[in-house]
Amino acid sequence: MTPVAPPSPFLSASAVKDAARRHGFDACGLAEAGPVSPGRQADVARWLAEGRCGAMDYLRRHAGLRADPCRVVPGARTVVSLALNYYPECHPEAFDFAYYAYGRDYHDVVRVRLRALLAELAEGAGMPPETLGRGFCDTGPVDERYWAVVAGLGWWGRNAQLIIPGCGSYFFLAELIVTLPADVYDRPVANGCGACRACLTACPTGALSPDAGLDARRCLSYLTIENRGPLPPGTAAAMGRCLYGCDRCQQACPHNRRAVPTRVADFRPSSDFLAMTPQAWACLTPDDYRRLFRGSAVKRAKYEGLRRNIDALLGDGDARC
Repeated sequence: MTPVAPPSPFLSASAVKDAARRHGFDACGLAEAGPVSPGRQADVARWLAEGRCGAMDYLRRHAGLRADPCRVVPGARTVVSLALNYYPECHPEAFDFAYYAYGRDYHDVVRVRLRALLAELAEGAGMPPETLGRGFCDTGPVDERYWAVVAGLGWWGRNAQLIIPGCGSYFFLAELIVTLPADVYDRPVANGCGACRACLTACPTGALSPDAGLDARRCLSYLTIENRGPLPPGTAAAMGRCLYGCDRCQQACPHNRRAVPTRVADFRPSSDFLAMTPQAWACLTPDDYRRLFRGSAVKRAKYEGLRRNIDALLGDGDARC
């Protein structure tokens, strides 16, 4: 009987990063798992107490879990932070959608890569994937941007996005929380925003503050996607061409001048989506919605939410056929 090799006592950081690249991730960094910093916890508590999360009550309910990955994955020793580029090469002509929603739902696309990466690392460590850890992509109580900063992927920009040096902010973030320590951990990089205030100026609703961060209650992405009720007065005027979400704080960021189109085919928009005209949007039916956005993150807003946005953008009287 062939003896089974004992599990490796640690992860090789260089091997993890090589594997991440093979599975298509654009950036990877490793941080030692543990409670988030007291300063970060205080900032989150204040942000929640001021109601800046809007109606996203899950952020309040899971605040304790988000404050410590060891409560999410017992025995966690390492957070492997990952990023995947979604910047689009082409854009719809009629109205703007948040770039992240152009193609297939990123949760599904990233989850496949996370599982494959976890399986490879587990095989190398001589242990089952479920023993090594778990993967997350905006699907669990993980403070994703915090860990991306600690793992050295980039810095927390004034636009409340993670900005990767030389690449910009159009990236999905994901994590593997694993139960093995790493041989080397990464260090945070310097904040590169300097005196720039471009994102603050570009935000049409004043949702960004240099001191208090993002106020979701004023953010067009929150109002047109997460918000289930009517749009507050004045929202339609601020939307401009934005039918779903808003990228203006990212579009204004000088670091995104270096953004390059994604290599992931699943993130590219369909020809049907690109061909939509204002008239077609005005006449959008539930069947049209299902055809256009099957397997898309746009389902987050549901047909009713998108219909509400269309009516606001075109005017209630003209937005239906």
